Amino acid sequence: MNMSDTRNDNFSALYEVTQTIGAILEPKRLLEQVLEIAMKHLDAERGFLLLTDPLKEAGFTVAAFRNFSGDDQSSALAASSSVVKKVLASGESVLTVDAATDERFEASRSIVAQRILSIICVPLKVQDLVRGALYLDSAKTRGKFNDDSLQFLTVFGNLATIALDNAQSYERLRVENDRLRVGAESAILFEGIIGQSKDWIAVLDLVRRVVDVDVSVLITGETGTGKELIARSIHAHSGRASKPFVAVNCSAIPEQLLESELFGYRKGAFTSATSDRIGLIEHAHGGTLFLDEIGQLAQPLQSKLLRVLQEREVRRVGDVENRKVDVRILAATNRDLQEEVRNGLFREDLFFRLNVVEIHLPPLRQRTEDIPLLANEFLRKAATNYKRTVKSISPQAMQLLLTHPWHGNVRELQNVIERAVVLCGEEEVREQDLQLQRVRESDLLESGLTLEEFERRLVERTLKEMKGNRTQTAETLGVSLRWLQYRLKEWEIGKE
Repeated sequence: MNMSDTRNDNFSALYEVTQTIGAILEPKRLLEQVLEIAMKHLDAERGFLLLTDPLKEAGFTVAAFRNFSGDDQSSALAASSSVVKKVLASGESVLTVDAATDERFEASRSIVAQRILSIICVPLKVQDLVRGALYLDSAKTRGKFNDDSLQFLTVFGNLATIALDNAQSYERLRVENDRLRVGAESAILFEGIIGQSKDWIAVLDLVRRVVDVDVSVLITGETGTGKELIARSIHAHSGRASKPFVAVNCSAIPEQLLESELFGYRKGAFTSATSDRIGLIEHAHGGTLFLDEIGQLAQPLQSKLLRVLQEREVRRVGDVENRKVDVRILAATNRDLQEEVRNGLFREDLFFRLNVVEIHLPPLRQRTEDIPLLANEFLRKAATNYKRTVKSISPQAMQLLLTHPWHGNVRELQNVIERAVVLCGEEEVREQDLQLQRVRESDLLESGLTLEEFERRLVERTLKEMKGNRTQTAETLGVSLRWLQYRLKEWEIGKE
């Protein structure tokens, strides 16, 4: 083939491969195709396609390779590393018709050892920015590659780099589009549940997947993260939406009354049972039963609840008859139930029955980018409810919100904003309107202070901040109301 025929062949090949690689939008497949085309057209025996990677010690990473076994791949990389590094550093191509006699490779023992004869390596560049290199070699033929080969591979490499940039841009747009789509779908599906942080979008995506799958869900997270809100959303968008949603706080009802509340009772079962009464589980028939603070359910009731999950039936207190029920159970806890199981405080079989799918809600301090969204939405609602003219939050006040630890999470943030709206005399909430007091270590920690005394001081301080509201104090501290009332009675706090 004469020089004119070779150039025409190269031109035709470039036209064809441009059409081929331009249609590939998956970066990995594109790079593999580029290497395959280059090797086929230049009749190379082996080849690598490398991309620059500043995180790698060598400065590049292998994106595609051909005709190297696992055993000699590292040796081949070693042989080509000096060539590749030269190309990446200078941005200039390397061509040799006989590597064995080329003085540029005299110091390269690996090239001699592998008996490499012909080498061609071109940079992959976009506007003088080196993105990688395309390396081909031959151990059979001297003069395998020539100036026409170099010209072809240079032009082809530039076209391939443009195609790679397009494919990577498309990939980034696809990933971002998927993220925005999930966020948009979640925003529509879960109206009123606010957040755009990565962790929160992941939560809503998981919620979206389970709404129509009739399985038990365990919602975990600290107090105030919105566990009941998530449970209500699951119910509202499920096939049970037209049926009852019954919420039960297992820590708010005394243990001796909780069984009759959940399971109901027959007339005469105990002194005050003057008539039959259905329990909350039966009341939720066809719908959803939400058991909040499930970790505080007494063990005898854990056994009864397990029967509901296994057999789909309940027995009222004082009754001998089992009644079929159709309920979906959603449970929530701020405790580590696996630790409770290990300590013998929670039944392992019940844990597995409840924890078919776990949805963990991140604390507010881990999703600070959602704080401005939440704060402004709470401000808007509070201003409407309390008929205030407050319209915004000052930058200084917002900065204070962003740096606050938020032990009470979203519920605490909502309380703070509502209070600020009520107290604010202007159209803008200022720092002093928030009334956020930073707890200094010196206020609580002293040398020789016992754990019980520290606990008491923390409870007293929180109770004072919550203006004596015991329910809010328990929620802020992440303890049950029953525990708090017991401790206050023990310390004789609030006693008349």
